[in-house]
Amino acid sequence: MATNGGIIGKLNKASFGKCTQTYITASGPTSPALAATQPGTGIIQTLILAGGAGGGGDGGGGGGAGGLRNIEINASGGVALGAAVVGAGGAGSGAPARGVSGTDSSIVICGTTYTSTGGGGGGSDSTPVSIGADGGSGGGGNNPGPSPSTTAGGSGNTPPVDPPQGNDGGDSVRNDPSGKQGGGGGGSTCAGANSSISPFVAGNGGAGTTISGCFPCAPVTAVGGGGGGGSNSTPAGGTAGPGGGGAGAATGGVAGTGTVNTGGGGGGGPGTCGPAGRNGGTAGSGVVLLKELNKASGVWSMQSQFQNQEAGTWPRFLLSPFTGDYLMAAGGGGGATATAGGGGGAGGLAYSYCNSCAAGLAFTAGQTYAVVVGGGGVGGFPTGAGTNSTLAHAGGTKTIYGGARGGHSHSDGPSGLLTGGSGGGGQGGCNPPAAWTGGAGNTPTIPVGEGGPQGNAGGDGANSGPFATTLLNAAGGGGGRGGAGGAGSSPGTSGAGGVGIPNSITGAAVNYSGGGGGGAAQTPAVGGGSPCGTGGTGENPSSPSAEAGTVNTGGGGGGSSNTPPGGTGKAGGSGIVIIRSPSASCVSVTPGCNTVTTLGPGEKVAKFITNGNYIVAE
Repeated sequence: MATNGGIIGKLNKASFGKCTQTYITASGPTSPALAATQPGTGIIQTLILAGGAGGGGDGGGGGGAGGLRNIEINASGGVALGAAVVGAGGAGSGAPARGVSGTDSSIVICGTTYTSTGGGGGGSDSTPVSIGADGGSGGGGNNPGPSPSTTAGGSGNTPPVDPPQGNDGGDSVRNDPSGKQGGGGGGSTCAGANSSISPFVAGNGGAGTTISGCFPCAPVTAVGGGGGGGSNSTPAGGTAGPGGGGAGAATGGVAGTGTVNTGGGGGGGPGTCGPAGRNGGTAGSGVVLLKELNKASGVWSMQSQFQNQEAGTWPRFLLSPFTGDYLMAAGGGGGATATAGGGGGAGGLAYSYCNSCAAGLAFTAGQTYAVVVGGGGVGGFPTGAGTNSTLAHAGGTKTIYGGARGGHSHSDGPSGLLTGGSGGGGQGGCNPPAAWTGGAGNTPTIPVGEGGPQGNAGGDGANSGPFATTLLNAAGGGGGRGGAGGAGSSPGTSGAGGVGIPNSITGAAVNYSGGGGGGAAQTPAVGGGSPCGTGGTGENPSSPSAEAGTVNTGGGGGGSSNTPPGGTGKAGGSGIVIIRSPSASCVSVTPGCNTVTTLGPGEKVAKFITNGNYIVAE
């Protein structure tokens, strides 16, 4: 008798985890994001990548990549996950020692520990350590002689798991007493290449695996590349395996290192003419990635469907309503002109894309939704704050607040005139010493669950003492989405704009909402723009070159000095509104300068650089 409501067929396990993703890049206590699974989670896509191995020395073999397991694990909703261990990359070595093998990575899910094995070290120029070590992927071999002979690379997928976690390292083939080349380290997708005897060519590292499709917001896009083999007799070592492997050293060169959080193997070391030690390269550390799946294909029991429908966790595949991810930046504040004008605060920034703490917004078919893109505040004196960005949706209207203007008066900070999405930097001033404060950010408050906090505080201006020393004044930088603005310091060093942050909602990483740098009264130590490049740099009289915030990023404008010859504080950058909707959605935008593009997976990205409408078809 059928146990699935009278339907004969395979009974599948339901999972409604909202595709929540968690990235673990270092070992330590379980983070709050790992405290418990989503209520409807039944399956977790789990990528466990171990640390890669170091390359061997003296024409050494490339290090093997850390073992890679990308598996679906049955789980339960609302259940705490166990501790995760992220494996370290192994150090490169010289003869008489192999490259150090990588460390295992693991995670505990529902009481079971799942482990990937560290990569195997590359062989060095001494028997018996010339043979590549076994591991998740094997290390490349190194042949110390005699000639002709072959030295084997290490075995991958050791210990064996299904599907395999890696591949073998390449062999080192030698037929000339004066020449040797290391084999390439194995990668997660391909084995390391053997070295060649004619012509002399070191082995390339095995290719890794692209993971951006499964984990679109992960800190790395490809992992598990093997290290290239080193060379004792050629002008080039083996190439790095795509996915974070390090390149092998040419004779006289330096071995490449594996990339952090890719498990990439280190490159093999150089030969006789290389640096002292002739060491191989250090490998990259591993990573653990989790995605709680939405998965409801196949045949389902009526009971399972009814229970999840009743709980509100069964996926809706209708075009209406659909949930779209968003990114909203308001206009950045203008930089001030004063003895030392404060940098403009970045426009507030809130987003749900690549943010497991914030849900998207609902949109209904047959409706038109108004979009307002905030403008950047004017720079100079008087200067202006950025204006708000708003987005109408099925549940109401979402508002993100403009960045505060930079300070140009001692009363600005205490009077609350420098508060906004991110706060404006305080003017650099004389007495009184407590009056030159920057403004508060995230004002009004946007909570984490709604895509916030939207920004940070502006930096305080520096007090130089009596009026006779005003030329030493230095302003604070405007706050940014990723951090507070830098404070000015006496004598005369103004603060940098607060850091912005990147987001890849459009399919490529773009920086948003960096604060503007503060101006200085005389010295050349002006405040730099935000490290993410959207807020403008401040200026001083000898170099009047304040910069405006970048348009359509919400960057704050750079502050200036009015000390002769002086300059002018610059405008904040305008904001932007972006909506990323499912592939089945049918949307359009007005006016024509706003755009809709389709990404590889079919998702639609609507980008508003000016006010317009988001139109959802019937």
